[in-house]
Amino acid sequence: MGPAPVGAQLPGAAGDPEMMESTLEGTVKEEKKEFSKKHGAAGSPAEGLLQPVKLSRAELYKEPTSEELNRLRETESLFHSSLLRLQVEELLKEVKLSEKKKERIDAFLRNVNQKIMRVPSTPETELTDQAWLPAGVRVPLHQVPYTVKGCFRFLPPAQVTVVGSYLLGTSIRPDINVDVALTMPKEILQDKDGLNQRYFRKRALYLAHLAHHLAQDPLFGSVRFSYTNGCHLKPLLLLRPHGKDEHLVTVRLHPCPPPDFFRPCRLLPSKNNVRSAWYQGPSPPGHGSPEPPTPHYNTWVLQDTALRSHVQFLSTVLGSASGLKDGVALLKVWLRQRELDKGLGGFSGFLVSMLVAFLVSTRKIHTTMSGYQVLRSVLQFLATTDLTVNGISLCFSSDPSLPALADFHQSFPVVFLDSSGRLNLCADVTASTYHQVQHEARLSMALLDSKADDGFQLLLMTPKPMIRAFDHVLHLFPLSRLQAACHRLKLWPELQDHGGDYVSAVLGPLTTLLEQGLGSRLHLLAHSRPPVSEWDISQDPPKHKDAGALTLGLLLRPEGLTSVLELGPEADQPEAADFRQFWGSRSELRRFQDGAIREAVVWEASSLSQKRLIPHQVVTHLLALHADIPETCVRYMGGHLDALIQGLKEASNTKGRMVVSQGGEMVMVPNVEAILEDFAILGEGLVRAVEARSERWTV
Repeated sequence: MGPAPVGAQLPGAAGDPEMMESTLEGTVKEEKKEFSKKHGAAGSPAEGLLQPVKLSRAELYKEPTSEELNRLRETESLFHSSLLRLQVEELLKEVKLSEKKKERIDAFLRNVNQKIMRVPSTPETELTDQAWLPAGVRVPLHQVPYTVKGCFRFLPPAQVTVVGSYLLGTSIRPDINVDVALTMPKEILQDKDGLNQRYFRKRALYLAHLAHHLAQDPLFGSVRFSYTNGCHLKPLLLLRPHGKDEHLVTVRLHPCPPPDFFRPCRLLPSKNNVRSAWYQGPSPPGHGSPEPPTPHYNTWVLQDTALRSHVQFLSTVLGSASGLKDGVALLKVWLRQRELDKGLGGFSGFLVSMLVAFLVSTRKIHTTMSGYQVLRSVLQFLATTDLTVNGISLCFSSDPSLPALADFHQSFPVVFLDSSGRLNLCADVTASTYHQVQHEARLSMALLDSKADDGFQLLLMTPKPMIRAFDHVLHLFPLSRLQAACHRLKLWPELQDHGGDYVSAVLGPLTTLLEQGLGSRLHLLAHSRPPVSEWDISQDPPKHKDAGALTLGLLLRPEGLTSVLELGPEADQPEAADFRQFWGSRSELRRFQDGAIREAVVWEASSLSQKRLIPHQVVTHLLALHADIPETCVRYMGGHLDALIQGLKEASNTKGRMVVSQGGEMVMVPNVEAILEDFAILGEGLVRAVEARSERWTV
């Protein structure tokens, strides 16, 4: 017969409705049969709901695999319960980035790279000649003193490299930051740029020129300045996408010098790179004192030189070990809930990553460990290791030219060296902050060992700000008073080292002063600096006094808290002069029952609630005496619940007692009328209960 011609109708086609209907019915029945074979009986009452998986007897009772056995054994020995393991796994799913968002971020980063490389260059000018800058952008740096040697010109970066947690896969939500290192060409820099903030001035001008051109691009919805971990000498540029992805990611641009541009021997903690004659002005003749070392300034320069080497080191250690990355993510959540990673001197996620790498290199953590095991191991290490006494190092070289750990302990309170052996990763971490981290690590380990049902909730889900963690909290405001404290304490070398940041300069001596004064009353003293907010590129950078208030938290010991006496040395001892100098006018000679004559301080407190506030007297007295900070600048929060407690006591006593005047004195006597009223109410209640019970049994 051959094929049918085009346009001819076959029997039962569109021209025969009955045939078409029967054909469709047959097709639908066949499809239903096939669907029922694959997915079970369709049309059942549970259609559309999840059905239990049907397993054969062999599959149901087969032996568990080695992976399942390891998972069960790990759950039993480490997680205490299957619930805790499920909670940890769900938390990791919540804080990690999805693959779709990673693709969008990668696309944005490629566009950022192209835009940066197209920024035009500028002619060479003196560092002090900044007339070439457009009117709509300001230099994100306090240029004090303004006069400085050197020349500057802008050239596109020699290399643009993604560094930080995003590249390692350890960044956590909700705030996703991608750090990008911009390697400045060697033609911009000069040999002596490490002196007198020349490098930092060029770094700031480099960012200002970039900000002006990138702000005009429609790709970016926001172009703003901020500080690198609160360090005012190291601004960075924040780029956010335009449109619906504005809150997706923040790209942070970090200009850095070429590798090995600065000689490491010139940036050791014992070296000086900020000349006193430049910073403080020429000294009078005859003052030939040696230049003070500038360890923090040197560290900030070294940090920029090591950006790429650090990310390469972490990439090698963490590699494809998902357990290590999960552990870093959990530790970041732990730090964030306790606000330990905020601002300058915080225990950042980068420090936690390097600490995990150190424990891996010392074989205290294995690459096959789970994220929960890594969390426990790091918390155990922090709880039992005091880096203020015995520092650690990632450098295992025996090179005699490298400085010893003891040299770093002379310049920094907390010591943790990187793999080069020259950079202290904890240079900005104060002793108070590290002791707070230690304290929280001990509490967390005790919580995990207690096998409490709400352990996960308390460990990783509950915020713990300073107001919840400490007994007394005080705020020093305004911060400009700390500048007078630097002058009173004669902290000229510290100011020179920190580039004029008087808050950072005075923080260490101030906490040491209060710790010495509070003595046995104090268990822990911690401080918190509010992070400096970002600012528009057309504005001047915020000043130190605009950062809010410096907050100090006091965790007190109940044993010696209510003592009104500070007992000093005997009058004929040489320590008596130091005691009088420390306490000032509050120190006085007293004779005790054993016949000894000693220096002593007596605080005014009669009631127990007043004795609990003796730390308030100690703090305000010492700050006014030694730091020139008056009591009006100290906002002390402690004992605010005493009035409430006293009110509850009075309310509870009013019902059964009353106050009467007898002989000019107020005396508490029983309130007989109130007691009889209570008995009457009780009797009526018993009668109603008996009547109700008798009615229940009546037939």
